Amino acid sequence: METYSPSNVLKCEGFLRSLNSGPGGIRTLDFPVTAGLKAVKSRVLLAASAPTRLSHGPERIYRLPKLSVYDTMFVFIGLGLHGEGMSLRGLREAQEADVVYAELYTSMLPKLRLDELEQTIGRPIKVVDRETVEQRPDEILQAAKTSKVAFLVPGDPMVATTHVDLRLRATKVGIETKIIHAASIASAAAGLAGLQSYKFGRSATVPFPDNPSQVPYETLVENRGRGIHTLLLLDIRAKEGRAMLASEAIEIILGLEKKLQKNAFTPDTLVVVVARADSNDAIVKADKVRRLQKLDFGSPPHVLIVPGKLHFVEAEALRAFAGAPEDVIK
Repeated sequence: METYSPSNVLKCEGFLRSLNSGPGGIRTLDFPVTAGLKAVKSRVLLAASAPTRLSHGPERIYRLPKLSVYDTMFVFIGLGLHGEGMSLRGLREAQEADVVYAELYTSMLPKLRLDELEQTIGRPIKVVDRETVEQRPDEILQAAKTSKVAFLVPGDPMVATTHVDLRLRATKVGIETKIIHAASIASAAAGLAGLQSYKFGRSATVPFPDNPSQVPYETLVENRGRGIHTLLLLDIRAKEGRAMLASEAIEIILGLEKKLQKNAFTPDTLVVVVARADSNDAIVKADKVRRLQKLDFGSPPHVLIVPGKLHFVEAEALRAFAGAPEDVIK
């Protein structure tokens, strides 16, 4: 076990008085009885289970399984799927940070108000774009070398490859990282539709027509060949304030079907549309493509699920939760 001398411990508002090495190298903390283990706004993080009391005196001594002392940290905090989707743990980490960044280009968050979030956190939030995160992250990484940085991201932090890359960059230059998870569309869409999450295959993003790709269709062909479900995410262009709607995505994939003719997405294919997952006005609707294409699902974000082979419980769930007509469920 690593032992820290008192000089290694930063000021903890007077709660932690000293840190000593006991018999056999066991680390102990000596602090006032009334203080407990709470170190408000300190840089001392006690990553430990319940402490073991070693002595009973005017000042009790406790042994902790692990003590980590940090004065710098890079914390990835998930915002979930909604403006109020950040966890209490994520909120605490953001409030304790010296600098707070946010990226909002990987997904849309209904009802998100940055000004209100800044008031709740108690500090300004600097929104960064894709180019900054993926090509010029030096400012963010430099800040994390000398202070605690919170990085707010839509959904769950590590679902997007760009965030994995940023974490790798931080680790390579010796910056400690932490992840605070939140709801992800990858699990929420399946749950809302009543489909079993372990039966999903590879997902793909449907891009706007001016940036065409066959990958979504090829992914769909692959998954349907294995009898598993496909989650199709829809393109977002944050700088333009533009997000693809379900009807647009359906038209694009029908165009790919006409071109590639693999019988993976026809007007009679069963599809589930999920709009604004985790919001009070969320919509989940299952039906044939030809019917869904005519419906208005309201404001984005939207996603599509193309089911594979259905378990009988999944079929019942689609009828109950997504209004799937009897003639569609087979």
